[in-house]
Amino acid sequence: MQNEYLELWNTCVSFHGHGCGGLAVGFRASLYALELLEAERSVDEEIVCIAEGDACGVDAIQVLLGCTVGKGNLIFDMQGKNAFSFYNRKNGKSVRLVLRRTPDKDRDQRLDWLMNGDYHEMFDVKPAPENVPEKSRIFKTYLCETCQEGVSENYVRVKEGKMVCSRCAHTYTRGL
Repeated sequence: MQNEYLELWNTCVSFHGHGCGGLAVGFRASLYALELLEAERSVDEEIVCIAEGDACGVDAIQVLLGCTVGKGNLIFDMQGKNAFSFYNRKNGKSVRLVLRRTPDKDRDQRLDWLMNGDYHEMFDVKPAPENVPEKSRIFKTYLCETCQEGVSENYVRVKEGKMVCSRCAHTYTRGL
């Protein structure tokens, strides 16, 4: 690994709890995204990431790009893929990075390849699938009329004429 990235990697490892291949995927995707988006770490919601999986790599994205669920600029579209769409609200650039199939290696060799290989060759670069997501909003809180707990307006359901949370609504799915 290049020395200039060692401190950043160690910060990611500290946040995540250990160094692993999954964290390395997010680490390298983040570095590539910063390059392609011509961006710096997000202070507020300047950079948005839509992650298609909830694996270890997302922790590196939080550390390096400043994308978090709490700020609303880290969004999950669970597809089970090592794929990330990144958006730069400042300049309008966006990109989707999809991890290419990694060479057949054991765990340590794969981590070495991820950390020392050229990230330009690790990811397919594709257009981001959507426009930049809207900024996060603050919704009014309502009291669920069944359990009496507060629930955000965008999650309120109506059941038998009462405003209830999704748990109390027992969503009708017909088993699907």
